[in-house]
Amino acid sequence: MYALFEDAGKFLAGRVMSEADSSMQIELDSGKRVKVKAANVLLKFEQPQPAELIASAQILAQDIDLDLAWEFASEQEFGFADLARDYFDAKADVTKQAAALFRLFEAPHYFRRLGKGNFKKAPEEIVKAALLGIERKKQIAAQIDAWATELATGQCPPPLREQLYKILFKPDKNAPEYKAVVEAAKRTHTAPLDLLKAAGAIDSPYQFHWKRFLFENFPKGISFPPLQAVEIKEALPLAGVQAFSIDDSATTEIDDALSVQGLGSGTVVFGVHIAAPGLAIAPDGALDRVARARLSTVYMPGYKLTMLPDDVVQTYTLMEGRECHAVSLYVSVDEATLEVKASETKLERVPIAANLRHDQLDSVITEASLTGEAAADYPFPHELAFAFRLAKHLKAQREVVRGKPENFNRPDYNFRLDGNHGREPQGQERVQISTRQRGAPLDLIVAEAMILANSTWGGWLNDCGVPGIYRSQASLAPGVKVRMGVKPAPHAGMGVTQYTWATSPLRRYVDLVNQWQIIACARHGRTAALAAPFKPRDAALFSIISGFDAAYSAYNGFQSGIERYWTLQYLEQNSVHELDAVVMKDGLVRADDLPLVFRALGADGMPRGARVRVRIAGTDLLTLDVHANVALRLDDPTTTADDVPVDDAEVDEAADSAGPLTLAIDVKDDDAEQGAQAAATAA
Repeated sequence: MYALFEDAGKFLAGRVMSEADSSMQIELDSGKRVKVKAANVLLKFEQPQPAELIASAQILAQDIDLDLAWEFASEQEFGFADLARDYFDAKADVTKQAAALFRLFEAPHYFRRLGKGNFKKAPEEIVKAALLGIERKKQIAAQIDAWATELATGQCPPPLREQLYKILFKPDKNAPEYKAVVEAAKRTHTAPLDLLKAAGAIDSPYQFHWKRFLFENFPKGISFPPLQAVEIKEALPLAGVQAFSIDDSATTEIDDALSVQGLGSGTVVFGVHIAAPGLAIAPDGALDRVARARLSTVYMPGYKLTMLPDDVVQTYTLMEGRECHAVSLYVSVDEATLEVKASETKLERVPIAANLRHDQLDSVITEASLTGEAAADYPFPHELAFAFRLAKHLKAQREVVRGKPENFNRPDYNFRLDGNHGREPQGQERVQISTRQRGAPLDLIVAEAMILANSTWGGWLNDCGVPGIYRSQASLAPGVKVRMGVKPAPHAGMGVTQYTWATSPLRRYVDLVNQWQIIACARHGRTAALAAPFKPRDAALFSIISGFDAAYSAYNGFQSGIERYWTLQYLEQNSVHELDAVVMKDGLVRADDLPLVFRALGADGMPRGARVRVRIAGTDLLTLDVHANVALRLDDPTTTADDVPVDDAEVDEAADSAGPLTLAIDVKDDDAEQGAQAAATAA
């Protein structure tokens, strides 16, 4: 005797070896014996053979008209054998009964499964809705097939082109557009990105990177709503200083300026003056909502997206020849010992005497000219000389706290696009890459002045009981990163007791928030906590920190990626086929004279800091990948004396920036997912 039974949604049949009241031992055609509960046995039969029964019944099941079967079926609960007798004939044999079972089981939209071979037909409205759903699925499947066929033949259907960035980076894996790309990739055995590129979906590698960034970070576009700068109506005193700023020529958001008073008197007052949009922009106002949506200015070679509209920026920027509203920090310093004696914060109008541009003055304002060893033929020579003395002193003090000197071995790189003039780049412009040594005198003056202001104001906020947004780092140990929080804590990397960001309120939202708090302290002193826009333990501050962290990381990631694009363009435009480089780790090398880290065959196993010459075999502007191999080792392999020092932080940063483009679409993952779904359905 044989038996047909259900096992986890599958129908099996075999020879009955033994039978008890509640179970059977059944031997399958494979020879495997299974114990089956009696309740799961649906048919017992003598003929035909089990395999023949299942095969014949499956063929016959496809001939059963479900609409007709649904009409024949009882309104009450019924068994599959009942339907077989109603549909076929009153003496329906075991094959017809099994066929009815299989057909009923595979049509849950017509018949609800009740278990033990029993069913109940679904209401008519549910059947109609289910059939409409099935028809829609067929249409979608046909559309997927048509799109995949078109894509495989080298044509990109418009719906796929419109959804390009969503498909590649934030896909809905159930969407037909995504499935069409995956299907075409399988058919052609081609990577999705290569497939889309060949089909003309990607017109320009540069536009691909740019539009991807906009898709992910500016889905509503980059235009500002119509806004006007708010006039600062508060009557503020005019400062008795002649302040000067130090920035690059391309800088339009001039946040900070410096002044020096009292030279030769024994006590010098060093002023740090910060543009004060916080005096005009109100929390939760229209301009604040725009700034909070962007959170920071986005920088890239030849272009930028400002945090605030340009006319608003120009209203508050510290432009030369104007009396600009500012939040000023005055630090009294002993002229001989450079000891800081006191500090004071004022809200005032500051005369901006000059906007100095370091790209025009770096070759003139040198350490020699600032220390009197060379002529100082430039504006504010005495003020800059004192500021340089103070900067070196402050840096030395911080390095004592840090426990080691700051490393300025690597230069900064400047990108210039010929003929760009601030317009949105197209990606084909000729690029020039120049170097600028970090820690140059003007850089040092500005950096130390801003650190002094941010550290001093961070401590003052805490003294006044006013919360702020702080940056801290627990130690310089590898892997210990800078964190943002609302309580002051030491910043090991800076070597200061506490550190805020408050000196760039025109281009960083965190700085604007901190400026509001500082303004409250300047106006109200010890009672500032009652008047400050953000109170202690204010949930809004944590929300701002979270949003800013995410946006700032994304913006920096884009800047790094698009600078990599222009560096690869530089290699191509200048026919550079070899680069001298330093080995980092895991096959990574860092070019000596370009901002480029990449993998080179042959670098694996070489010690960190080894100097090599690398041959460039090719580059990919779309994936931002470099194909290279080590051609020659330049240093002595028998000693480490001539190796280049590479610290852990630099290695970690290099590893993050060296990888090629990462896509969210994965044909292999899709195959595995579909396989898992099929297995689940079969089970």
